[in-house]
Amino acid sequence: MISSVRGTVLHVAGGSAVIEVGGVGMSIALTPDHALELRVGSEAFVHTALIVREDDLSLYGFASREQLELFELLRGVSGVGPKSALGVLAQLSPDEIARAVADEDDAPFRRVSGIGPKTAKLITVSLAGKLVAPAAVRPGGAVVAPDADVVAALVGLGWPERAAAAAVSELLTELGETAPTEVSVLLRLALARLGPQRAGVRL
Repeated sequence: MISSVRGTVLHVAGGSAVIEVGGVGMSIALTPDHALELRVGSEAFVHTALIVREDDLSLYGFASREQLELFELLRGVSGVGPKSALGVLAQLSPDEIARAVADEDDAPFRRVSGIGPKTAKLITVSLAGKLVAPAAVRPGGAVVAPDADVVAALVGLGWPERAAAAAVSELLTELGETAPTEVSVLLRLALARLGPQRAGVRL
């Protein structure tokens, strides 16, 4: 398994590059944006995945370990080959992929060439729970994460963790700087958004 390559860039064209390692030029498929970052004659370090087939050995390269791991997760989805997985990473950032999966939104994946509606839906279902969605952003740019105590309380009351986290995140985003800091107040607001209060629960 070739998990990474470091060497001199000999050639860059479109979505691929040739990197010389120990006198051997290795052709590596990349996203177009990644390829644009490389310069002929300069040294490059690329995380790689070696795809072995009966009549072919192909290297796919990534700027970060996170992208490589996402590539492997995408390849594990039925109907997603290495070229389609690279296509997803060419159009969507890791955060955008994680957010789409967390929101069960397959639209971003349907916009990728080679990904049909059925496969796009399979991606959101197959990757559910395997990715961490980025924190919500309050107006003004302040980054906030869903309140862990409130999410835990909602899960304890019977709501799925994904739905609980999404509800709290949406509340914090909508309320912005006026969002309450008290767990009990935020919990009441989250319960109102999620539905009727469960019988026997006192807040």
